[in-house]
Amino acid sequence: MTQSSQKRKEPVSLNETHELLQAIIQSTQDAISVVDENGMGLLINPAYTKLIGLTEEEVLHKPATVDIAEGESVHLKVLKTGEAIKGAQMKVGPAKKEVLVDVAPLIVNGKLKGSVAVIHDVSEIRRLSDELDRAKSIIRRLEAKYTMEDIAGISPPIIRAKEEALRAAGTPATVLLRGESGTGKELFAHAIHQASNRSSKPFIRVNCAAVPDNLLESELFGYEEGAFTGARKGGRKGYFEEADGGTLFLDEIGEIPVNLQAKLLRALQEKEIVRIGSNKARAVDVRVIAATNANLEEKIKKGEFREDLFYRLNVMPIYIPPLRERKGDLPVLSRVLINKLNREYGRMVEGITPEAIDYLDRYWWPGNVRELENVLGRAIINMQMQETTIGLEHLPPLGAARQQVDSDPQGYTGETFRKLKEAWERDLLKKVLAAHNGNRTATAKSLGISIRSLHYKLKTYGLELEGPG
Repeated sequence: MTQSSQKRKEPVSLNETHELLQAIIQSTQDAISVVDENGMGLLINPAYTKLIGLTEEEVLHKPATVDIAEGESVHLKVLKTGEAIKGAQMKVGPAKKEVLVDVAPLIVNGKLKGSVAVIHDVSEIRRLSDELDRAKSIIRRLEAKYTMEDIAGISPPIIRAKEEALRAAGTPATVLLRGESGTGKELFAHAIHQASNRSSKPFIRVNCAAVPDNLLESELFGYEEGAFTGARKGGRKGYFEEADGGTLFLDEIGEIPVNLQAKLLRALQEKEIVRIGSNKARAVDVRVIAATNANLEEKIKKGEFREDLFYRLNVMPIYIPPLRERKGDLPVLSRVLINKLNREYGRMVEGITPEAIDYLDRYWWPGNVRELENVLGRAIINMQMQETTIGLEHLPPLGAARQQVDSDPQGYTGETFRKLKEAWERDLLKKVLAAHNGNRTATAKSLGISIRSLHYKLKTYGLELEGPG
């Protein structure tokens, strides 16, 4: 037998084992504290002293409670029960640092000889949690939020638009969403992406009207390091590169500057982009959905929009109808929006009365679905907490002059807006007063006005004798 093989078979001494364990504990990045069976400090490591803020002299051979600022000693609990404890919260050291502690018993030959604790810095956990939240925020920005099922409506115009959107989703073709502001063009863009074979890839939204002209090119196409003063070291990807493999939604496309339209056209035709400060083309696989409420044909005539870009964008045009063309959707839209507002406001509103829907139906809705959401939100704010149904009395004035013109254009008498508004207010007061059986206190409360203001209005409109006080 060789001398080396004899050495391999010799047992490791107790002293060597102790030194080995010491080296392991000292080198670990986790804060570790070990106490003996009497709860006296036996061993700590540099990570512990750094985290807690106490020296070895202040901890070793001292009671396990020496480092605790707030809370009970988990070491002593484990020594008492012989069972491990995880995730105990406490504050330790002079700075009262918040920590989470995991402690396990040390069993040697069946006997409890002490306990070992691993201490976790809560501030570090929170930092990592914040980083995770930021990452999730970025991911949400890169994901579409809505599907076709989220587009509420049963009227023929909206059904037709959804059918066209579904057909578009099945192709790689560029889509141009056209419609007035507030009709839900972004909702359609999300839904088309979700219904496409790119749904698992990024969805990037850019509002071309919100980005300054001098920044829009770098935002869309990116830039190389040193391309201009203030350029980030290493350069930066643009939205086209971020959306690679997915969908790029260019909202308010009619506002893109003419000098940038040629570069956008190249990206659509050649499926490649060139960063600012570079002459190297980069291939991108991006499906573009554009949207506008502008009259692009008129912009072409004025030289404000390139005709060739228009034809490249207008491969699959989809018209999103305004709310006045789909008033039959008011009940279902109201239900969907009320549910959304309930979540936002923490309310439990169950619905809206037929009279209120009829009133909404007489309005022409220049702000479309966005305006409807605003009106219903104001109505919910006007409601008492115990009320569960939006009534006529909760709705704000909706522009009586427009209502009359829209419902009967030929019958418009030319009365001033003030007179029409007064007629609407008088009619509303009568209805609300009747709904509360003439009780003026209840009427004022439901309208959100003072009893004095109500009396003044009743007197102004000759209604002071209607109903009890």
